[in-house]
Amino acid sequence: MKSNRILVTCPKGIPPYLKQELASLGYPVVAESIAGVETKGSLADTMALNLLLRTAHRVLCHLSTFPAHDANELYAEVSAIEWEQYLDEHEYLSVHSSVDNPSIDNPLFANVKCKDAIVDRMRKVTGERPNSGAEMSGAVVFLYWKGNECSVYLDTSGEPLAKREYRRIPMKAPMQETLAAAVIMESGWSGDGNFVNPMCGSGTLAIEAALMALNRAPGILRSNFGFMHLKGFVKDDWETVRSKARAGTRKNLSGKIIAADNNPAAVQAARKNAATAGVDNLIEFVVCDFRETPVPEGGGIVMMNPEYGERLGRMHELEFTYKAMGDFLKQKCRGYAGYIFTGNLDLAKKVGLKASRRTPFYNSKIECRLLKYDLYEGSRKKDALKSPDAER
Repeated sequence: MKSNRILVTCPKGIPPYLKQELASLGYPVVAESIAGVETKGSLADTMALNLLLRTAHRVLCHLSTFPAHDANELYAEVSAIEWEQYLDEHEYLSVHSSVDNPSIDNPLFANVKCKDAIVDRMRKVTGERPNSGAEMSGAVVFLYWKGNECSVYLDTSGEPLAKREYRRIPMKAPMQETLAAAVIMESGWSGDGNFVNPMCGSGTLAIEAALMALNRAPGILRSNFGFMHLKGFVKDDWETVRSKARAGTRKNLSGKIIAADNNPAAVQAARKNAATAGVDNLIEFVVCDFRETPVPEGGGIVMMNPEYGERLGRMHELEFTYKAMGDFLKQKCRGYAGYIFTGNLDLAKKVGLKASRRTPFYNSKIECRLLKYDLYEGSRKKDALKSPDAER
């Protein structure tokens, strides 16, 4: 496939970090939206992008954009695309979509209409039609239909790239891997110094931190991507991309990564997830109250992702938790940059520290903030003069 438009989607609020990644890999940034970044490349490029991007959700290769007022026009335009160039009639096919058109009451109807156009074309040209269904285990097509304009893409990812295939035991309300990677990128941590993660849950932040510090490709564990089921896919080329990624992996860390939780089951899950990711030997796991989390000398990042009262916990109890987090940061984390990721800014006021930066993110549909606290050495007297409940 020749060089073409490639739309890389991501969660809302993450495009700035995705742009950084694309630029670091040498890809141009053509356009940016609220939940995606457009670049250019070939099918071979989609292999590298799927393997290497940490903050991406899907890598979509653009095929066609056309006007369509209703399902009949959609069918006619999709039928005109030369699908036989991209799809094998013996492969499994699925279609998913984002649809906002006044003539469509059910997006699943648009999926079926698009799929019918593809398989009818394939049957007419090749004499056979692909099997199809909802599972994204084979070739995947994405339809974006907004108003009267449609765009059709080959979804070269298949399953979302957040599914790194290491988190076998998720525990409660886990942070998505792509979000965790973006949050760590925002902290500036890249492996120098220590990374301390109290309240680690299933270990996503600690694991993503380890993968980033080692420069290990986030998609290296994935055995299946959408591009593998397209015509033109060459397995040897894919192995070359994987080998190049492995060659750039570091072996050791300069600091420590510590993941702690007061729930033994969470720590066990985090340890198993880290083992699947191949980084369990680089993370020190501790069962303890977050206030007793070991904080090594030398500084670095301490990052907490507490409950914030939307899906878990009770507000009154969480007020004490947030105050205790502030005390922990003040008393035990001097010389570190402290971070709290929360979707409840009223609770954040209980931390009792002034945030030097508040970066917006979205955890699913919940608007959140990553709050940064500069924990200077020798500032105990200054902290004592501050009101413990005031957020400034």
